[in-house]
Amino acid sequence: MISLTIDISENVINYLTVKLPVSLPGLQITGLNGEYFEMLNKAASLSGRRKVVMFLGSNIGNMPINEAVDFCRELRNHLAPGDMVIIGFDLKKSPKTILAAYNDRGGITKKFNLNLLERINRELNADFDLGQFDHYPTYDPESGACKSYLVSLKDQVINIGGRENIRFIKDEYIYMEISQKFTIMQTDQMAENTGFRPVNRFFDSKKWFVDTIWMAE
Repeated sequence: MISLTIDISENVINYLTVKLPVSLPGLQITGLNGEYFEMLNKAASLSGRRKVVMFLGSNIGNMPINEAVDFCRELRNHLAPGDMVIIGFDLKKSPKTILAAYNDRGGITKKFNLNLLERINRELNADFDLGQFDHYPTYDPESGACKSYLVSLKDQVINIGGRENIRFIKDEYIYMEISQKFTIMQTDQMAENTGFRPVNRFFDSKKWFVDTIWMAE
């Protein structure tokens, strides 16, 4: 089996090229470090065989719907008819279940978002006081958009690297991320509107998540 792995992180590529052949004996892996579409062009130059692109983990959900559609359309532009895509979607479910996942009792999502401020402190020599920002998640069951914010608990000034000041007023927010939820009908429409044909799908035991298989037309 031959696999081409694409990632923007060189560390991830190095890890996978070492670990995957150990876990899957017989696997031949070539790591491509760079942006998705540039590396898909490179992959096409390395092999003329039919491609199966895996885009799992609901990464598509980290884009607003219009951007996700543009991404899928551009993805199709880099594939040949008959190529296939396996793409994961987080599905709409009880709004209480979704909101609880992003407002978990253990504060995992809060720590995940505050980690960005911690990294800015560490890597850009900033002085964010993490205790002065609170995590606030929202979920709109109509649009399926689950969004996370960090909210300033007071008026404050943050210095970045001794060169730039950023001012926050009390209750001002930082928009951190979106985690879009979909219906099956939406995933089929997205496929058909971007040059693919949905051919199969695989659910988890609760049908909360789906991996769809699309074929490029």
